[in-house]
Amino acid sequence: MNMKDAFRFQNKLQTLMGTAQDILSSSRNITKVENTYLRKKVMPEAEDEVTVDQPTSEYSEQITCVAEFLLYLMTEKEKLGAAIYQAKATLDLQAGLDGEIGLNSTRQELAGLFRRMTEGEFANGEKVLRAKIDMASPNINMRDPVIYRIAHVPHHQTGDKWCVYPMYDFAHPLSDAAEKVTYSLCSLEFENHRPLYNWFVDAIGFEEPPRQIEFARLNLNYCVTSKRKCLEMVQTGVVNGGDDPRMVTLCGMRRRGYPAAAIRDFIGRVGVAKAYSVVDYGLLEACVRDNLNQNAPRAMAVLNPLKLVIDNYPEGKTEEIEVEINPDKPELGRRKVTFSRELYVEREDFMAEPVKKYFRLFPGNEVRLKSAYYVTCNSYDTDENGEVTCLHCTYDPESRGGETPDGRKVRGTLHWVSAADNVKAQVRLYDRLFNTENPAGEDGNGDYLQNINPDSLKIIDGCLLEGGLRDAKPGDTFQFMRQGYFCVDKDSTPGNLIINRTVALNSSWDKKKK
Repeated sequence: MNMKDAFRFQNKLQTLMGTAQDILSSSRNITKVENTYLRKKVMPEAEDEVTVDQPTSEYSEQITCVAEFLLYLMTEKEKLGAAIYQAKATLDLQAGLDGEIGLNSTRQELAGLFRRMTEGEFANGEKVLRAKIDMASPNINMRDPVIYRIAHVPHHQTGDKWCVYPMYDFAHPLSDAAEKVTYSLCSLEFENHRPLYNWFVDAIGFEEPPRQIEFARLNLNYCVTSKRKCLEMVQTGVVNGGDDPRMVTLCGMRRRGYPAAAIRDFIGRVGVAKAYSVVDYGLLEACVRDNLNQNAPRAMAVLNPLKLVIDNYPEGKTEEIEVEINPDKPELGRRKVTFSRELYVEREDFMAEPVKKYFRLFPGNEVRLKSAYYVTCNSYDTDENGEVTCLHCTYDPESRGGETPDGRKVRGTLHWVSAADNVKAQVRLYDRLFNTENPAGEDGNGDYLQNINPDSLKIIDGCLLEGGLRDAKPGDTFQFMRQGYFCVDKDSTPGNLIINRTVALNSSWDKKKK
């Protein structure tokens, strides 16, 4: 056994001794507890009661064996310590820097150079620390790789305290081992790095060494996932930071309103493979849509408002209309929405001259207002440019809730917002960031910036939401009826709501590819 193995075995013995001592000191490992209750002293006619508490630990029946094993470990450790001491006495050791033991002058010199590196004596690139492996190795990663380099740059956590930092190939296996990672999953480009990963783990010697496993990178069409390209887009102002909702970073998807469960569902559907492939972004949208459909509360929002006046509705009157929170979860109950004489509907829900199979509002047509009344469009107002500014309608007072005494049905149901109770908001409609399936080209080295979609973000001001959303907090998600799924952006402040569209009700990706 060499010195390295001896020290490793000594640490193992210490670990086992600690485990044995914990077992022996636990109250759960007492073999038997007998309790006597002296009931006769209180009641002469009663009998004393004796109870026996049985052990609760898996070790309690073998507690003697554990104690004997601990004594054995102590003896072995003592013998090993004596052997190590004797072996050290035969070595020609010299005191190094800070009391460290150096085996020879060369190692002392290297330690001194590294110390000077950490103190900031050298400029960037002037010195590096390398692992001595094999310069003749056919794997270039094994040819005495750099493990520490100098970088005189401020750190986001330590500031200017450090100027020497480990390389990824060195920090990766050591961090995994220290954090008790069993399997480190990497993409295929790290396959040639695995021998170096294993070399570091073996050279240092960990009792439970981690293992690196490679798999194919997850590629999405109409996206770039390269960290270098993502950073370049942030630095050049193509996107507004790493958490821009158009980015497929975790923070970007979180800000857009993608639930973590939906992302895990997507990963589960895609699976892990060794072969290169590109996944349709529409699958990710489908997972998000399925999740939010089950969990997101409903709300009504008008993105492009058009005023609607019910001429035969009493002026100044308001009433509360009950609407389901989520039709898929009736246990959540219902919410109350204010209804009044003046409302707002979507501008696209009215046509002065309707096309064929148009079932929304037009002169003479009757529609249903969601959970409220039937209304019939009688006329409309226009401005000097001919743009419609207001609809004049009449309502059926007996049609509240969508039912009428005569049983008539209508083809169109519209969402609405009361003019008497609403919240103004800015809505951001996000689209795909790139207008080609493979923005960087087949080899991944193309000018992806030339494929930026100029319409990837559309901002709409003056949107109106139902009054119950005025207290919505950043991160809250909703389904806006007939619109899609939305979430409150982190830039929102009290009185200034900013809403991000997470995903449309129906996939927009398939339509755009046709």
